[in-house]
Amino acid sequence: MPTRTLLAAATALTVGHGTPHPLPSVSATTTYHRVAINGVGIFYREAGPRDAPTVLLLHGYPSSSRQWDPLLPLLADRYHLIAPDYPGFGQSDAPSPAQYTYTFDNLARTMEALVAHLGIERYTLVMQDYGGPVGFRMALAHPERVSALIVQNANAYAEGLGAKWQGIARYWADPAAHPEQVDAFTALESARQRHLGTSPNSERYNPDTWTDEYAILARPGEREIQAALLYDYRTNVAAYSAWQAWMRGHPLPTLVLWGRHDPSFIVPGADAYLRDMPKAELHILEAGHFALDEATDEVARLTRDFLGRVETSVPPSSARR
Repeated sequence: MPTRTLLAAATALTVGHGTPHPLPSVSATTTYHRVAINGVGIFYREAGPRDAPTVLLLHGYPSSSRQWDPLLPLLADRYHLIAPDYPGFGQSDAPSPAQYTYTFDNLARTMEALVAHLGIERYTLVMQDYGGPVGFRMALAHPERVSALIVQNANAYAEGLGAKWQGIARYWADPAAHPEQVDAFTALESARQRHLGTSPNSERYNPDTWTDEYAILARPGEREIQAALLYDYRTNVAAYSAWQAWMRGHPLPTLVLWGRHDPSFIVPGADAYLRDMPKAELHILEAGHFALDEATDEVARLTRDFLGRVETSVPPSSARR
């Protein structure tokens, strides 16, 4: 039967008598790397033993692999974790659109090349926001590499698109006539609201998160990069049916974690995953678009529990460098 729980039920499954058990935390293995992938410098975080099952974590907009910092040490005792920055994000190179084609097809190709460079043959795929369009393309191109899916506010259904996407659709139809959509998309206030959403617990959110993201968005040339990706996002909506068909044809172990206070990708988009993955586990969290902001422990517990139940089907990574 499909599993759909609220955070309270999820917590009850993972803690005893209302008292949280301490999570193991290992930060000593976390390292930071840069490699050249097809001439573009790609930054990635790595944690955990390299002979453990690999988990590939794909970040959202306008974040970077830094968004996974709270989670990495809470998984690093048992898993090999790779969290890259896409070109134009975080610590990776940000070549101009004249030098690098900023489409989700190309971001996925770059991430595929990184995985091949690292010698990783199989992994659990964690997708958040932009990680969905990148990750689904990788999964469709190399289904043999993906052993399980973890989805966190990564949309794949029309009913998951919040009200703001109506304005973005006008930009897709006529980019020159709607520069205000790019202005709003790259603004500091939008970065703030992307984290806070409609959460009633704004005091739990660290403002350094969105000010740091805005510092990246404010770099010279970044507006052009993000405008290109915003325009190309229309190809993701067009690909939803193909992603859904892939999920039906590849019934992988799947965990869907969704922050209910996300106005961009709304809860019906989480529910829709159960149409194509009826055995998926779905947990609606008291959190926003970036669930780790407000629900770090819950995300970690649910992720560890899920991985612990599927890891026997995940052979160790063959990564050796």
